[in-house]
Amino acid sequence: MTESVFEADSIRVCYGESEVVGKLSLDAKQNEIVALMGLNGMGKTTVMKALIGLLPLRAGRLLLGGKDLTRAAPFERVANGLAYVPQGRMVFPTLTVEENIVSGLPASARGVPAEIYEFFPVLKEMRKRRAGNLSGGQQQQLAIGRALASNPRVLLLDEPTEGIQPSIIKEIAVQLKRIRDEKGLTILVSEQVLSFALAVADRVAVMVRGALVHQSPRADLEEASLGKLLAI
Repeated sequence: MTESVFEADSIRVCYGESEVVGKLSLDAKQNEIVALMGLNGMGKTTVMKALIGLLPLRAGRLLLGGKDLTRAAPFERVANGLAYVPQGRMVFPTLTVEENIVSGLPASARGVPAEIYEFFPVLKEMRKRRAGNLSGGQQQQLAIGRALASNPRVLLLDEPTEGIQPSIIKEIAVQLKRIRDEKGLTILVSEQVLSFALAVADRVAVMVRGALVHQSPRADLEEASLGKLLAI
């Protein structure tokens, strides 16, 4: 059995004294896309922020390639191979597309890697345009491109379909699978759009009120049964 590249082991996350995520365990293997699904308010974004280090863990461990990053700062997690695309994209609106991507590069890098523009040709076409003038779908592609600039081992995507038209959602799904295949990347994506999750994921985990209630390979899931789980 392939070992996990990325593992959250019994993590607990709180806001003040209120527990939002309790003893959640989730892993992802090399070249695997895992979709963390759940309705709004179930704790998906809290999990993603805790994984990248924007929220502290009250308990549990975080491992990347066997290295314990539980107490690491966000920049240390990025340096160790973790990349994050936040909900709402959060590109730098006054910087150009190219400048946004460059902001994600390691200090030793020389220019934007050609593969980013190969994955997202629209970014090359608009590389001199200010990011704030892009559409929501284009900004999402830019946010993913910026995250890839750090050459990560694991990519975290929080609600990537939010506010994006269906045709672009399909395109992003295709490109994420291409990125997984060509770069051997591990991807963890939080999502509530069922069609996107089923199109992109190798494995699906369902979250309800801060806990995982189901995990299974995509091949074992039918859309109707997953829809019932999400309605819990």
